[in-house]
Amino acid sequence: MQVPYKTMSVFGDAQLFRDKLENGWLGVGGVILSDVAGSGSLRSTKVYGSVAYHQMLGLSSLVSAGFNIGWANKRIDQSKLTFPDQFDGKFFDGHQQTQVQLVNNSVSYFDVQAGMNYAYFPTTDIYINAGYSIHHVNRPRETFFGDATESSRVPLRHIGFVNAIYKVNDFVIINPNIYYTTEAKSSELVAGLNGAYNLSGDGAQQLIAGLYYRTGDAFIPMAGFELNNLRFTFSYDATISSLKNFNNYRGALEFSVIKKGFYGVGADRETLCPTF
Repeated sequence: MQVPYKTMSVFGDAQLFRDKLENGWLGVGGVILSDVAGSGSLRSTKVYGSVAYHQMLGLSSLVSAGFNIGWANKRIDQSKLTFPDQFDGKFFDGHQQTQVQLVNNSVSYFDVQAGMNYAYFPTTDIYINAGYSIHHVNRPRETFFGDATESSRVPLRHIGFVNAIYKVNDFVIINPNIYYTTEAKSSELVAGLNGAYNLSGDGAQQLIAGLYYRTGDAFIPMAGFELNNLRFTFSYDATISSLKNFNNYRGALEFSVIKKGFYGVGADRETLCPTF
């Protein structure tokens, strides 16, 4: 029986010095991520913290730059693995002795990311931003074999995106975006949009829907609901590539809950993004 991947994460971010800096502020955030690959033979745990400075440029532009540093751990259960020399011509025999020997069953390292973002908002109904970041800036070493070769280092990962928010009218806001990432010889391109419909008139209740496409791989429909700044969304990766022959068109399910606006009344800065 095939066992699906399972990924869980918790994250949050906040503004600091909003009342101290007239045209800027400091942003801090953190994320905890846990991932189990397949039958549980590979487990990943990551804890990251981030700091970024945001500076207004005039009345309609914002530039941001920051970095992220964290700790990552990967563990493997060798008893759940099989290797080529355990194949008898028909089946993999996990009880047969293998010549593959792992030096470590657990590896940990510090990881560093850095990036910047530019936003342009000529009116209260339009918000456009673009960003670029580099992951694994310090090229940490990740291997269960204990080798110190260059191939054991994690390659740099480059990420770029363009995002827009457009308030069509008092009832509809759309959010088109495109995302591209590349690492070593692998790359991914995702594009699409989502939209929110104002159910209550004051924005307290919103219906959310959208559709994305990962080139050459999958369509990703999403749907959700927002109630008093608490947003629930559900998305599903519908595989259309040759991988459908292995997962029977079953892709990844994702469910998220996001709470917005923990700040007290009167403490917020002027809103830059279009809102209801």
